[in-house]
Amino acid sequence: MRVVIVGAGKVGYTLAQYLSEEDHEVIVIEQDDERREIIQSSLDIMTLGGNGASLATLVDPDVQKGDLFIAVTDIDEVNMVACMAAKNIGIKKTIARVSNQDYVHQEFEEFNSAMGIDMIINPEMVTALEIKRILLTPAALDVEDFADERVRMIEVKIPTGSNLINTPLSSLTLPPHILVAGILRNEKMLIPHGSDMILPNDCVFFVGETSAIKRFGEEFTIRKSKVERVMIIGAGRIGRHLALLLEKEGISIKIIDNDLERCQELAEILNEGMVLHGEGADIDLLTEEGVGEADVVISLTNDDKLNLLIALIAKHLGASRTLVRVGHSDYISLMEKVGVDVVLSPRILTAGVILRHVRHPDVVSVSLLEGAKAEVMEIIIPETSPLNYRKLKDVKFPRNALIGSIVRGNEIFIPNGETELRPNDRGIIFSLPQTVKEVLKLFE
Repeated sequence: MRVVIVGAGKVGYTLAQYLSEEDHEVIVIEQDDERREIIQSSLDIMTLGGNGASLATLVDPDVQKGDLFIAVTDIDEVNMVACMAAKNIGIKKTIARVSNQDYVHQEFEEFNSAMGIDMIINPEMVTALEIKRILLTPAALDVEDFADERVRMIEVKIPTGSNLINTPLSSLTLPPHILVAGILRNEKMLIPHGSDMILPNDCVFFVGETSAIKRFGEEFTIRKSKVERVMIIGAGRIGRHLALLLEKEGISIKIIDNDLERCQELAEILNEGMVLHGEGADIDLLTEEGVGEADVVISLTNDDKLNLLIALIAKHLGASRTLVRVGHSDYISLMEKVGVDVVLSPRILTAGVILRHVRHPDVVSVSLLEGAKAEVMEIIIPETSPLNYRKLKDVKFPRNALIGSIVRGNEIFIPNGETELRPNDRGIIFSLPQTVKEVLKLFE
């Protein structure tokens, strides 16, 4: 597939990197010479200088042959106009990154579609929703839902005294409808097999029927009290979205931001949440406002180093859990090493949402785990797939991938070697990045 990306910022670079690694033809349009040179020297892709919203740029013959057009600059209006122009030159599908909530209200959907924008993605809302899912599952470091929320994956850190450790997975007794799909150990992701064992302090990914996973999280993982008090540092777009989402869940929230105007705007739309004007790293302010009593402290500023500092201060002052937003995905493992409980990258979350539109049309969703150390794909098995009615033990499935769950009609089950795939099954598939292409070929 030929993909045209407008904007070589963080999201654009991340998308170009993933797509080029999957052998897609990628063309990046970027006005800034320095950004364009960086992406050109780092990735095996084609770049063009110019305004991605200008017909003078888009009429380039290589651009006109594009199958998918993705506009991810920092300016909403440029992205929207670029998609409209791309539709006019014949590109079939367009995606615009839009952060202003005014442009993504439901009443705008028909307007956007009529103007040539097939999909609008709001990275800040995507991030806020992901944080909400994690907070509502207190034991989990990550939560992903599939098959219309009928299948759930959670990531948990295994404590030293767990009864799950030091036993081969083939001999491990788990509740029905649950499978170990991945193990993160010493920053390396493993797709486990029967002889592998869970070790203390492993981060383990469990997948299965949603209600079974919820019970499992309560009974077998580290017990944590329900999240009732949350402190948010940063009243930017992610912070505003998150505050409104958490208030609807009945969670008590305090928000601190050093921008008085943003504080006033947020205070006007919250019903009960408290908004404070001040510095998020001010130890006296954090102590006075009871940071040590918070169930979770979430730092969402645009400064990665400041977010890390705030998380460490919060932990020192007694906060139970910390969650931070990170702009540079290279910092994820470092932050986790020094004690941050959950680290989220909006650009990686956004890339996962967009990737499913680049993959085979039967790929329903894509989630990137742990800074893209692994992927989870939800795939609808096509009627023409050569895998239909074959037992999995007879299929040469890549070693670094596994099918974690299958949804067939109203039935959800964990497959084994005797399981046969059937047309229109939904498979939840875990894979290391280097195996994704091989997995997708199996289902073509």
